[in-house]
Amino acid sequence: MPDPVRPPHPSELDQLPDRDPQETGEWRESLDAVSSHAGGERAAYLVRRTVEHAQHSGLAVPGLLETEYVNTIPTSAEPAFPGDEAMESRITAWNRWNAAAMVTRGSRYGLGGHIATFASAAWLYETGFEHFFKGKEGADGGSGDQLYVQGHASPGVYARAFLDGRLTEDHLDRFRQESGGDGLPSYPHPRRLPWLWEFPTVSMGLGPISAIYQARFNNYLTNRGIKDTSASHVWAFLGDGEMDEPESTAALALAGREQLDNLTFVINCNLQRLDGPVRANFKIVQELEAQFRAAGWNVVKSLWGSAWDEVFALDTTGALTRRLREVPDAQFQTYATRDAAYIREHFFGASPALAEIGKLLGDDKITELFKTSRAGHEPRKVYAAYKAAVEHKGAPTVILAQTVKGWTLGPGFESRNANHQMKKLTGKEFRAMRDLLELPIPDSKLDDELVPYVHPGADSPEVRYLQERRAELGGPAPARRIHAVGLPAPADKPFEALKKGSGSQEIATTMAFVRLVKDLMREKETGKRWVPIVPDEARTFGMESLFPSAGIYSPLGQTYDPVDRDQLLYYKEAENGQILNEGITEAGSLADFTAAATSYATHSEPMIPFYIFYSMFGFQRTADQFWALADQLGRGFVIGATAGRTTMTGEGLQHADGHSHLLASTNPAAISYDPAFAYEVGVIVKEGLRRMYGPEADQQEDVFYYLTVYNETKVQPPMPEGDGVEEGILKGLYRFREADSAPKDAPRIQLLSSGTAIHWALDAQRILADQWGVAADVWSAPSWTELRREAMECDAAALRGEERVPYVTRALEGAPGPVLAVSDWMRAVPDQISQWVEQDWSSLGTDGFGLSDTREGARRHFGVDPESVVVAALSRLARRGEVKSEDVRKAAEKYGLA
Repeated sequence: MPDPVRPPHPSELDQLPDRDPQETGEWRESLDAVSSHAGGERAAYLVRRTVEHAQHSGLAVPGLLETEYVNTIPTSAEPAFPGDEAMESRITAWNRWNAAAMVTRGSRYGLGGHIATFASAAWLYETGFEHFFKGKEGADGGSGDQLYVQGHASPGVYARAFLDGRLTEDHLDRFRQESGGDGLPSYPHPRRLPWLWEFPTVSMGLGPISAIYQARFNNYLTNRGIKDTSASHVWAFLGDGEMDEPESTAALALAGREQLDNLTFVINCNLQRLDGPVRANFKIVQELEAQFRAAGWNVVKSLWGSAWDEVFALDTTGALTRRLREVPDAQFQTYATRDAAYIREHFFGASPALAEIGKLLGDDKITELFKTSRAGHEPRKVYAAYKAAVEHKGAPTVILAQTVKGWTLGPGFESRNANHQMKKLTGKEFRAMRDLLELPIPDSKLDDELVPYVHPGADSPEVRYLQERRAELGGPAPARRIHAVGLPAPADKPFEALKKGSGSQEIATTMAFVRLVKDLMREKETGKRWVPIVPDEARTFGMESLFPSAGIYSPLGQTYDPVDRDQLLYYKEAENGQILNEGITEAGSLADFTAAATSYATHSEPMIPFYIFYSMFGFQRTADQFWALADQLGRGFVIGATAGRTTMTGEGLQHADGHSHLLASTNPAAISYDPAFAYEVGVIVKEGLRRMYGPEADQQEDVFYYLTVYNETKVQPPMPEGDGVEEGILKGLYRFREADSAPKDAPRIQLLSSGTAIHWALDAQRILADQWGVAADVWSAPSWTELRREAMECDAAALRGEERVPYVTRALEGAPGPVLAVSDWMRAVPDQISQWVEQDWSSLGTDGFGLSDTREGARRHFGVDPESVVVAALSRLARRGEVKSEDVRKAAEKYGLA
């Protein structure tokens, strides 16, 4: 027997004083005695119940990460069901039928679709629609609840919208056929169906993280006094297989830490992912429970249907719960597809105690238990779980609801590994489904080739019931509503300051942007609507000056004395703080940005987010989220700071961004700029505010701006005179400095550049004139991408018989000599416009991996420094016979390039 005073193994408790070792030993001896006489299971049960009691009593003990594989809410504790269960069953049956019919009919055209997901989750949605999901026509100011619908379940939502009259048969028959108009997108897609969908979710993992930050942003709006969102609840419907995506669980700790009790995850645990079991040799429900509990979530397991109640009552030894806990998921899926004899042998035959229970159960009962009786298919159990979730305070809730994938679709679908890829039912299978669901559809209306949609009638009891329930909950859901709000234009003063330049002071364009936003945040009408978002690099970007004035958002305020409290720019957290400093997470920061960027629709409160990050870690790391942002019609400013492949001295290839503009150019909603000077930043931001938030609300555009700014300090010049400069900045090209020191008959070349590269072009202009007698005009190209898009629009117009000349062609028309483009980006970035430039075209860029070196060394390595530009210019002119070929060789040798 081990020493009664000290545990047999080292423990962290050894470091703590034990004021009564004798008592401690007695407790351990008691536990040993129970284990010896009643078994280890009984001893473990007592420990768990003791820990639970301690927690409920308010004692500070660590919580259990796993509970038994049973329902959290026993049947005896379920609340009364407030609805008409029979009526809701009929409604759910119509929805099941039409969802399956829609996908099956679409399969005639090879369009695909998913049937099994909604079949397993139908009650998870219907219970919410009938009793919980608040619409936007309620008394909460138009926000309602936010629903993140699992992408593959969209046919069921369309089927319900058909039942309540928001969609027609023609709509359903155009599922996945959008090009002709009035079609339905395959998945939740606000850009394609903006009156229905609020959130795009089918890109696995983005729904969960977006939902967490949406719930957090709702609290942010309340705490900052923008809008009271306390009546809004965020619901995220997820698949158990989806939880393997890193983004799905990346922010669980944030939700627990900030006690987001306005958030509920509903995870449909049908135990299957796309190709097979989620956890073939393990148990996904138990794994998820431990993960969420560890992150501070309230966990509600809703696993077994009511048919299991009497069986659990027979389990006087705990053998049944032990067996349920030990059977791996893949084996449990097998039980759902095998006969009673197999289950008796392989499940109940595992122990004598289980065999005795099995003897008391008939074959039909065993089949019911293992094939159909899941809590996720019973509205009373789903209702109990949802009610527990919305009433729980102090933590977010996850509901782990067990279902059968493909339920009601027949034995050919249910629990089959391949059912995710099965796109249609046969006529025979539809007849069996009709009989199971007890739908009043005669055989005469069933065609093996084209199964019909069915509807009980606009004035039927089912439709009236459905509409009455939705009216009581605040109108239809899901629904996206926009009450257009225009914001007044900011004062000109902040922008005029940038137009004047920096005098003799050297500042980087990053600092110019931060100063501009700081001034705009002081605006009386719109200043409070700015939402600065940064992933823990605020000091890198010179944003620490915002800390004491704007404050960093924390729902707890500042519960400590900051170490730098005696400094002017101290780290100030506040409950009403304006800055969202997310820590080292680009994914979390962009999820924050998305919530703020779509607040104009979600809450009818336009917010102006700007998200600033290392440009290398922006689009590259979270491009999928940027696409979802575009899907969700988000608006705001995305700032790629420390941009370029040669500006981050010493940081090396992983910090050297030479391609984010290429990635951004693939996103149709991203308006991309690479400004060279502070005044360009000002012009672009002012225009962005007008386009996205202007006072004419009906003219606002669903775009977002991507600006790359640099950490290289330079004297910022004043904006050149001339009417066409602002137009050129916004269009993407204007002549910044014309050659003025070379002879009039000198060879000429046009140097196009963007961002920090304009300084290399200006140096090259001087060297070409002073040392080689070449006249070079220097052009600033703030947006290669916008030039290309406008040119493509002109090409498209030409196919319609319209004569439109691209802006880039017109801007360079008549400019003498070849064109040489240079930037701190891959050559493919400026090369986007080459086909619309009439002059001879060539480019220099930073193709390849970055490297650690000085800026000068890196630029020489990539061949974009001023001397390299000079040699490249001479080479282009030599090909035209305008300078001697030997001058190219002499220049290369002179500058150490040969």
